[in-house]
Amino acid sequence: MAAEHLEKYPLSPRNAIIKRLLASSQLTTPYRTKPLDLKFTALDGREVNLETLRGKVVLIDFWATWCGPCVEELPHVTKAYEKYRDKGFEVVAISLDQDRGALETFVRQNNLKWPQHFDGKGGDGELCKRFGIEMIPVMWLINKQGLLAQTNARGKVESEVERLLAE
Repeated sequence: MAAEHLEKYPLSPRNAIIKRLLASSQLTTPYRTKPLDLKFTALDGREVNLETLRGKVVLIDFWATWCGPCVEELPHVTKAYEKYRDKGFEVVAISLDQDRGALETFVRQNNLKWPQHFDGKGGDGELCKRFGIEMIPVMWLINKQGLLAQTNARGKVESEVERLLAE
């Protein structure tokens, strides 16, 4: 539909946005057929490697403490985490924060138990560029085979996790 729109309405002011979204979606397409590779040392020193989480459903939450919609989603993520962690669900957060202290304080105050990636570069970080993340919140779900199963889990984390765990 996007390509059709671009062809049919070449002068539309929305075309720049549509082109960026298309480019971003092309970056994620390979991860639907081959396992997503993601390794990092978390804010708290934990080593994170998606390969070691195969067999589990994993939420990758691109977020920041200053992002209102991201923070609004946290109670839903926490609820799903507490409900399904023992059934094979994990959360991995990619923070776009640039202030390490603010992130550490927020994580501690909100008792966020999952690992947090932090590089201090915000949207210019390597992972944002690699995965085409241009705005947040972005919530991806990785299935038990390590494949990208959902790129927009916002507002439906619990039901989608339940569905993927049943597969």
